[in-house]
Amino acid sequence: MTLAKRQGGGLGAALGFILAVMVLIPLAVGPDQNLLGKLAPGLMWLALLLSVLLTADRIFQQDFEDGSLDVMAMGPLPFEFVTLAKACAHWLTVSLPLAVITPPLGMLMSIDAARLPMLMFSMIAGSFSLSFLAAIGGAVTAGLRRGGLLVSLLILPLYVPVLIFGVAATAGDMGPSGSVPALGVLMALGLMSLVISPWASAAILKAYLR
Repeated sequence: MTLAKRQGGGLGAALGFILAVMVLIPLAVGPDQNLLGKLAPGLMWLALLLSVLLTADRIFQQDFEDGSLDVMAMGPLPFEFVTLAKACAHWLTVSLPLAVITPPLGMLMSIDAARLPMLMFSMIAGSFSLSFLAAIGGAVTAGLRRGGLLVSLLILPLYVPVLIFGVAATAGDMGPSGSVPALGVLMALGLMSLVISPWASAAILKAYLR
């Protein structure tokens, strides 16, 4: 987390992107507040998803370039724990703050205030998956310069389930067929990414280091 903060730029750039989306979309949609309120949950999830994606290439790239990953790969700690720590640091320093900050900004898009608590809960649950999936894309592009486009092509398909159930959790009611099951699926996706991402990221980075 200290290294992520020293590197800088990630959270600031992502937050600037979200603010730009929140300001420009109402101007593009027009004065129809009802339409804007219906579109707001999906648009806010898209803003969160893309803002996290903007920072994916920063997760491993600097450590790869300065040789830190080589040292950690030869150390006593299993390399999967290293990638797990990097993904957790990305979640705590980028995705989690964005998930907390974004819902209050929904007032700019005329979202129903009653939906804001569930929007925040769903974004916090979904942001965990976003960071761990982003770590896989960051590992693939660690040795490539300007690999942002490749990260998008690789990770966006994996983000689709998170986006679908995140919007479902926000748009549905609290009944047995509404927000609660969708929120449960988001948590399950987070657990799956917790299991898969460290192993996949470590295997990709080891291939680079060979």
